[in-house]
Amino acid sequence: MKTHKLTFAGHDGSLLNARLELPDGPILASALFAHCFTCSKDIPAARRIASALAARGIAVLRFDFTGLGHSEGEFENTNFTSNVNDLVLAAQALANELQAPKLLIGHSLGGAAIIRAKAQIPSAQAVVTIGSPADPSHVSKNFADQIAIIQREGMAEVSLAGRPFTIRKQFLDDITEAKLDDALRHLNAALLILHSPQDQTVGIQNAAEIFQAAMHPKSFITLDHADHLISQVQDAAYIADVIAAWASRYIDLALPPSETAAPEGVTRVSEADATGFRQDINISGKHNLLADEPTSMGGTDQGPSPYQLVAAGLGTCTSMTIRMLARRRKIPLDHVSCEVRHNKEHRTDCEQCEESAPKVDVFKRRIHLRGELSEDQRQALLAVADKCPVHRTLESTTIIDTELAKDPLLA
Repeated sequence: MKTHKLTFAGHDGSLLNARLELPDGPILASALFAHCFTCSKDIPAARRIASALAARGIAVLRFDFTGLGHSEGEFENTNFTSNVNDLVLAAQALANELQAPKLLIGHSLGGAAIIRAKAQIPSAQAVVTIGSPADPSHVSKNFADQIAIIQREGMAEVSLAGRPFTIRKQFLDDITEAKLDDALRHLNAALLILHSPQDQTVGIQNAAEIFQAAMHPKSFITLDHADHLISQVQDAAYIADVIAAWASRYIDLALPPSETAAPEGVTRVSEADATGFRQDINISGKHNLLADEPTSMGGTDQGPSPYQLVAAGLGTCTSMTIRMLARRRKIPLDHVSCEVRHNKEHRTDCEQCEESAPKVDVFKRRIHLRGELSEDQRQALLAVADKCPVHRTLESTTIIDTELAKDPLLA
């Protein structure tokens, strides 16, 4: 994964600082991430979710709103509307730098801003909110004891997350008028609402209100045990997994045509990283996989190793063969799974072992069968495992015919 720094002009001309997380491989789509109230683009939740999405092929732009983080400008002169305007300009910057965003993601108040900004970002086909309020004025609860002073004197310094911020009356007036109902009714995009029942900052009822106000297609997924700031690594990874899987229903995340696409019947392996071991695998021009080595072997561990792929072939063939027999004989097999481990062991029955110490490949296979099965049925299913085609191939004498392809530059 690569991170690219960039700046762009915000709503008042101030330079806003941004980071663009780029996938190592093909870019399947781009997304714009809006951080929470008084946070920054570098909050752990933003960094982790953006990084995890980039690993799944989705480029993510995250930036600091005016007056926050590393961006220029004065926070005290901003409001919810200016945040929305910053988001629209961020989407334009992303389009100029890479491609227009198809996915908008907002955390907390950033989610509310994303909903309002969507009307001005027509490229977006999907919107995700994470722990977001149904009403932007909800953030005023963070400084409720200062509201009277702000209304009377026009401004006050408040403490948010242990840091001082100046809040002006214009900010209060703006969030009071900034309703989301109309924006949700005319969102014109798929909506995913992610919210934790344990959120002590923005209650779970906000998710229900957003869901009820929005039109279909809309989805809600609970973030059990997560806190408002998504401070745990596993919660951020789960969110990224959910977003990528859900977005694939509304955004085309298919790999673009590649020079490595193989013709029917051919498995083509092409080096993806000359400094490591990562390989792109294309099968018959239809299926794409990654192979790699673990970090301990100098790889980046972004895909299974070659032997793990062989073990996967044996395991899948075993499971399929058992299922075929169960169907043919009408055996009440509810579920089958197969665990395969690969090892090299010294051959115990070889000649001259002490001199050559040859080793053989050993695939240890454990089969799990579930269902109302008799012992005879279980044994029959176990026996057929040895008859799966990949098993027979591994046990047979295999001929590998290798030739060197002509160099196209010399042809």
